[in-house]
Amino acid sequence: MSRLVVVSNRVAPVRKGRSGSEGGLAVAILAALREQGGIWFGWSGRVSETETDTPNLFNVGKLTYATIDLGQREYDEYYNGYANRLLWPLFHYRLDLTDFSRRNMVSYQRVNALFASHLRPLLKDDDLIWVHDYHLIPMAEQLRLAGCNQRMGFFLHIPWPAQDVLLTLPNHMALTRALCAYDLVGFQTQQDLRAFLDYIVFEAGGEVREDGVVAAYGRTLRAGVFPISIDTEAVAEAAKEAAQSRQTKRLTESLRRSDLIIGVDRLDYSKGLVERVEAYEHLLRNYPANRGQVVFLQIAPPSRVDVPEYVELRKQLEAAAGHVNASYAEFDWVPIRYLNKGFTRQTLAGFFRRSRVGLVTPLRDGMNLVAKEYVAAQNPRNPGVLVLSRFAGAARELEEALAVNPYDIEGVGETLQMALTMSQDERRERWRAMYDRLKKYDVTAWRESFVAALTAEPVAADPMAVEPAATKPVAD
Repeated sequence: MSRLVVVSNRVAPVRKGRSGSEGGLAVAILAALREQGGIWFGWSGRVSETETDTPNLFNVGKLTYATIDLGQREYDEYYNGYANRLLWPLFHYRLDLTDFSRRNMVSYQRVNALFASHLRPLLKDDDLIWVHDYHLIPMAEQLRLAGCNQRMGFFLHIPWPAQDVLLTLPNHMALTRALCAYDLVGFQTQQDLRAFLDYIVFEAGGEVREDGVVAAYGRTLRAGVFPISIDTEAVAEAAKEAAQSRQTKRLTESLRRSDLIIGVDRLDYSKGLVERVEAYEHLLRNYPANRGQVVFLQIAPPSRVDVPEYVELRKQLEAAAGHVNASYAEFDWVPIRYLNKGFTRQTLAGFFRRSRVGLVTPLRDGMNLVAKEYVAAQNPRNPGVLVLSRFAGAARELEEALAVNPYDIEGVGETLQMALTMSQDERRERWRAMYDRLKKYDVTAWRESFVAALTAEPVAADPMAVEPAATKPVAD
C-alpha cells in the first residue's frame, strides 16, 4: 500500500487521546495517516530568525510529522501578505480588501519552493501526495520541476472565484497554470468546479473533455467535487456526553429557560458577523416578545491578529454587540453574549445540543463544518433549527436548513423568528433528513473518495494541450 503524504500550511500539534479541539483538516486526515502510514508535512507554526535547514521529524506510530519553521520575512510576506491579504479576500469575493504586492508574490513562490525542497528527500517513488489549500497551490509545480513524478492531488478548502473575479489577480495565469501541475484537483462545490472550468476554457484556451478530463498548459488532469464533511457519529456521541458536562449545565442554568441562538466562527470578515448581530437586533425590534426570552451566544475566537483588517473587524463587532446590549438589555437579561475565545469541540457540541437555533451565515464559505457539526450534535427527540447562508458550501447538502441571504438583514431576522416558533414535528423532520445525509457522507467517505480518485488510472497526456511558458524554480 502506498504511503499518503499530506502537505498543509500548518501541521496540527500531536495530541494523545481525544482532545476534541483539532480542526477540520486534522480530523479528516489523521485517521488515514495513522492507518495507512505516511507523512504530514508543513509549517510548524513557529517564526524564527532564520528558516529551517532541515525538517523537524518525529514519529507517532506509522505517522511521521515533518515540520519547518519560517523566518519573519516569509511569515510577513507569504502568510500574512500574499496568502491572507490577497488570496483569502479575493477568493471570498472581497476585492475591496485585497492588497497585491510583487514582493509578497515572490515570497509566496519562494516558500512553496522551500517546502518542496525539504519534502523531496522524504518521498518514496510510490507515495501519494495530497496538498491542501490556497497557501500551497504552486507545490506540485515546484515538485515537478525538482523531478518528482508521484501522483499529486490538491484540495481547495475555500471557494474558487468566478472568472471575472479571478482575473483581478495580477498573476492569475501563473497561479492557475501551477494548479494544473496536479493530477487531481478537488473543490467543495459544483459552483467552484464550474468557475475553474470556465477559466480553463475561456481564459486559458484549454479543453474540458466529455469524460471530465482537463487539458491545459501542456498538462492533463482530473478535477472534481469532493465536499468535505465531519465524523458525524463521533460528533453526535460527543454532544450526547457533553449534555451532562459541567460547562453545558452552567450554560443551561445561566439561561433560565431562555431559548438560545448560537453562532461559532473564527473572527473573520467572510463570516458575516456584524450583519448577523444586526439581524438579531431586527428580531428583537420587530418581535418584542423575544426580549428577555432569547439569548444570542456568539463565540468568535481571534484570528490573524497581525492583519489590520481583522483588528478593524474586532472593533466593529464589539461595537455592534455593545449597541444591541445597550439598547435592549435589562437588569436580569443580556441579549448578546459575545465571547472572543475558543472552546474544545467537545464543549461546543454540548452548547450546540442545548441551543434552539444554530446561526451560520457567512457571506461566502467553502463549506463551513460548523453547520454540519450543529446538525450532528442535536437531540433527535427535540432538535434545534439550522439557519444557514445560501453562500456556504454546506447549503448544497443541508437542503432542509432554513436558507437565508446574509446580506438581507431583515430577511435573516424574519427567519430567526420562524426558527424559534417552528413546531417540534417539523424540526424533527428537517433534522432527520440532514443527519441521515451527514451520516452517509461523513469525513471518511470524503477522504476515501478523494484518495480513490487520486489512485485511479492516470490521465493520458494530450499532445494538443496548450503549452505553458517555460518555468523555473524560484531562487532562494
